[in-house]
Order: sequence, then C-alpha cells, then structure tokens
Amino acid sequence: MTEEQRRAIEADVTRLIHEYVWANDAQDWQRCAALYTEDAVFRRPSGGDPVLGRDAILASFTARAPRAQRHVMANTLVDLVSESEARAKSVIVLYMGDASDDGLPVQDAKSPLIGTFEDRCVLTGDGWRFAERTGGLDFRP
Repeated sequence: MTEEQRRAIEADVTRLIHEYVWANDAQDWQRCAALYTEDAVFRRPSGGDPVLGRDAILASFTARAPRAQRHVMANTLVDLVSESEARAKSVIVLYMGDASDDGLPVQDAKSPLIGTFEDRCVLTGDGWRFAERTGGLDFRP
C-alpha cells in the first residue's frame, strides 16, 4: 500500500465518523444505521447490552425520545489493519438539552458528557462502514 492510499483510507474512515455524527445530531436514524454493516455490533457510551445487527441498531435509535444534541468528535486517529479494515478511536463530547419556548434548547445539567469511541471499520460495496462501534464515558456524569 502506498502512502497516498493509506492517507485516502484514513480520510475515508474519518469522514465516516463525521458523517455519522452529523446524521446522529439530525436524528436521521435511517442514515446512522446505514453506516453500519448488516452484522455490526454497537455499544453505547452510556453502557448497556451490545446492540447486534443493523436492524437492531436502527430500532435502538428510533426507540429513544427525541432530544436536542450536538456531538463533537476530536482527536480521531485511524490505524490501518489492511486495505479493507481499519481501527479508529476518537474523543466524543456530547451536549444535550431540552426544547424551549424560544427555540434555542436549554442545556441539560448533566451536559456535556465526555467519552471515547473505538471503531472497527470495514470496506464494503457501499464504502466504509462500522463493523463494531464501542463507546465509553471518561468522566462520571
């Protein structure tokens, strides 16, 4: 693999992570789920049992009550396993809030939450997708 190919894969995986964040904040659950492989595993930063498979991941998103939110991903580092598999880790900051009368959400007292995501991404016919996404909190809320 050339240096140019390695950098292209790193950019593609970083874009996958950013695309996921934008879709998540827009609560576009169909798009979020589409960024996972059919047999993906998702572990929320807040804990709980792993969610297994794209359909179950979509169901877990749609089951949640709507909320105002903004995710900030930082310090993303991508390591290539091969030309079709990569591992990535990122710091996540989540701001949450509730709707208000003037349209600007009121920030939740537990906000922001700070944690990490560790991802295993694979190249599919549809581009790079999450095969495994594991979140964790770095500080107690």
